[in-house]
This record gives sequence, structure tokens and C-alpha cells, in this order.
Amino acid sequence: MSVHPVGVNTWVWTSPLTDAVLAELAVRVKGWGFDVLELPMENPGDWTPAEAARVLRDLGLGATVCLVMPPGRELVRADAATVKSTQDYLYRVVDAAAAVGSGVIAGPAYASVGRTWRMSDVERASAYAELRENLAPVAAYAGTAGVTIAVEPLNRYETSVLNTLGQTIEAIADLPHCGVAIDVYHQNIEEADLTGAIRASAGRIAHVQVCGNDRGAPGADHLDWPGILAAVDDAGYLGPLCIESFTGENATIATAASIWRPLAPTQDDLARTGLAHLREVMRGS
Repeated sequence: MSVHPVGVNTWVWTSPLTDAVLAELAVRVKGWGFDVLELPMENPGDWTPAEAARVLRDLGLGATVCLVMPPGRELVRADAATVKSTQDYLYRVVDAAAAVGSGVIAGPAYASVGRTWRMSDVERASAYAELRENLAPVAAYAGTAGVTIAVEPLNRYETSVLNTLGQTIEAIADLPHCGVAIDVYHQNIEEADLTGAIRASAGRIAHVQVCGNDRGAPGADHLDWPGILAAVDDAGYLGPLCIESFTGENATIATAASIWRPLAPTQDDLARTGLAHLREVMRGS
């Protein structure tokens, strides 16, 4: 089995991310043995890309960057001003990724989280065409920076646009500098055959996020992690596996992610036990 770098998202502990917290968390996760720190950019200016790059470089940590789609960020079924402001935000995320050495920006780059509506087949095809049109200039900009947009499908309660990997591949079609982001939490809900869907995405996977089926630590759950990681290998993905969970200490993020109870004794435990389990699986234990 391939040995992937393992990362962890700062959302496990905090939201929004700041320079001071980033510097403290980077030292901590490096000490535990993580390879990558995943940095959400909720709003440009929350953290400073140049300073983050310095901190990570000094510690020998890699970076990945997440885009964030709250209400008001839309690339489909939205007015021109909203689409333009969303594109402008995504350009800034690409800039941040390039600055910290991340080859991807990952997230639901199509509609705000929690926005749902019913669509006929014709309406869905139109929404996908609109997404390609509005994402194309951002993808072109990302390509010049050496960055890929990893478009993430979400579960049915968080979006009605893209729920499965197959839908996402259909929606982005042959759009350059775009791939799919697999978040095991969402795909465990939406895919009839999780490992089959991963294998069917061969050549299109740009990023992988992992957590337990309940958003807790990988391994402290009922998922078949050896099977999942074998499917990721079969699909040809060689990048990092980034643990994404959320803190319940921030009321906004806890409500958005439906974190109603502790998912581990501590957030540090969630990160450390998840890391240990992923490494054990990759060793073939």
C-alpha cells in the first residue's frame, strides 16, 4: 500500500484561523508527526500567506488550502455581481495556495454550503454548464499558479448541486486545472459503493480528506479504512490524506458542521489517534 503524507485541518481546533494560532498549531502537529497542515481561508486576511509559508518552511511542513463557501458565495444560479465577488475570492485563495506551496485549493467551489433546491435533469445540466463557465476563469488563473481546483461534492443536507464523485466529474467535465476532492465523510453518505466510486474517479482525484463516519478520528468508526486506502491507491492518487473535523468550541462552525457532542476525549486526541490509525493501515498492520 502506498505511503501518503498525512495532514490535519486547523478546523479541528479553531475557526477562523489566525497567524498566531497557525504558528502554535504548526509546531504541535509537527511534533506529533504530521506531514501537512491544511489551512482554510474563510476570508482573505484571516491569516497571512507569506508568514504561513515561513512558519511551515521552517518546520518542514507541507500545506494544503481549503476554500470556504458561506452564504453569498455562489457560482450557479446567482446574479452577476455575486458570481464576480465569488471569483474574486477564489483568485485570492489561489494566491494563498501558491504562496504556501499548496498544489490545490479544495472545497465546494459551486454554491454556498446549506443552499439546496430541486432541479429537473434539464435544470441540472444547465447548472453544470453555468458552473463550468463561471469556474473557467478561476481554473485558468489557478493553472498559471500551478494550482488545481479540487471540487468537493457534499452530502445531500449541505447541497443539492454535487453529491457524488460521478456528478462532480460530469459537472467539471474537461475543465483544465480541475479535479475532484474526496471527503470520506460525505461520500460515505452518498455513494452506493464507496470504494467503487473512488476507483471510478481514477485520474481525476486532486485531494482527499478523511475522518470517521461521525466526523471523528479515522479508525474510531465503522469504515473500512484498508479498503478505502486501497481504492485510493488503485485510483492513482499519491497526495496527502488530510484529517478534517471541526471544533465544537466555535458556535458558528459547530452549528454549520452539526457538531453537537464531543467526537474524541480532546481535539488533540482526535488528531493523534487518526494519524496513528492511518499510518498503521498504510504499514499494512
